[in-house]
Amino acid sequence: MSYYPKKGRVIFHVDMNSFYASVEMAYNPSLKGKPLAIAGNPEERRGIIVTSSYEARAKGVKTTMPLFQAKKLCPELLVLKPNFERYREASKAMFKIMADITEKIEPVSIDEGYLDITDCGAQGSPLEIARKLQQRLLNELDLPCSIGIAPNKFLAKMASDMKKPLGITVLRKRELARVLWPLDVGEMHGVGAKTKEKLNQIEIYTIGDLAKADEVVLKRVLGINGVRLIQRANGEDRRPVDPDSVFDFKSVGNSETLRQDTTDETILLSLIRKLSNKVSTRLKRKAYIGETVQLMIRYYDRKTITRSVTVHRPIEQAEDIYGLATQLFEMHWNSDPIRLLGVTVQGLIEKKYYYEQLDLFHYQDHLKNEQLASTIQQLTNKYGYNPFERVAEKTARTNKSNELDQPTTSFQKDFLDDYRQDK
Repeated sequence: MSYYPKKGRVIFHVDMNSFYASVEMAYNPSLKGKPLAIAGNPEERRGIIVTSSYEARAKGVKTTMPLFQAKKLCPELLVLKPNFERYREASKAMFKIMADITEKIEPVSIDEGYLDITDCGAQGSPLEIARKLQQRLLNELDLPCSIGIAPNKFLAKMASDMKKPLGITVLRKRELARVLWPLDVGEMHGVGAKTKEKLNQIEIYTIGDLAKADEVVLKRVLGINGVRLIQRANGEDRRPVDPDSVFDFKSVGNSETLRQDTTDETILLSLIRKLSNKVSTRLKRKAYIGETVQLMIRYYDRKTITRSVTVHRPIEQAEDIYGLATQLFEMHWNSDPIRLLGVTVQGLIEKKYYYEQLDLFHYQDHLKNEQLASTIQQLTNKYGYNPFERVAEKTARTNKSNELDQPTTSFQKDFLDDYRQDK
């Protein structure tokens, strides 16, 4: 018990090492010790590295690197397509083991989460608990992880990144000047490339520089986030480990990069329909409806625009989302070649709490829409596909717009739905 502070907290950040690759190696041990990468179709531009084993990383293979480039660096690279269901199951098992320690767990993504073990003194010291957890994940799931131990979430996150794979790092506030402050400011959690560039412009190059920066100057450059970054650099973070944060989300969206930049309207509209269908499916899975549809267009030169429209009555059906997204597309596309499209529904309302006051003039239309959607869903369940979309699917195949087994931005978020349902 003496290892636990009387007033402060003890927080773990558990970060699975090279998660997708590690899951594949646990499933097929013959892959262990070999340079392995998880990626999409190597023949397509979207064939990028999602994650790679440490053997591959030693050869220069990095996440988001195009597959052709990775193979130049590592000709013997083994490439597997993602197996999402396998990763979901591994994630569930991982969080189940964490739950044996404490109920205070906050999942962050499919392969990482925070634990508040402040009240777990009866189980041993923080280091003992961390070692037992790390060993259980390795023994029972064959999955390695790194664990950061600190008095708050920010420092725990920074600590977990310091030793990989299979590291356990304790980071205390009194060690900041020696351990954290000498690091490049770009290595700080919460500082991306653009933020680093802005900080460098005002001669902030290390985390220590940021810790000592003038709040007024930082607020002028980065807004309220600048003040927050100064606090983090000084080891201040009062955020609790919140198990209920898994229920919080503000939008549901999907985006996809095209195989090649195109101005072919048939291909672009087909992709918008596919994205709308995905968003609708996810909304229904979450039991939410939304008031705003947003379309993102990224052009060949990576210039990106987002445009949105808000409706009076919240929606969830794919046709409604598609209709609004295509309106935005027709209004705002400048006819230049497009590289990526994204469709998002915002302004979410939990369906069971939404009570719409239907007047007599709209009641029948609303009822018909609900009945039609229900009928289509029944047919989809019966035949395994939406019969009304079969023609659209054939058109999509003709235009080579069929979906690849490439991770989308939604996958890391959707695992939270599984976690919610299991709680």
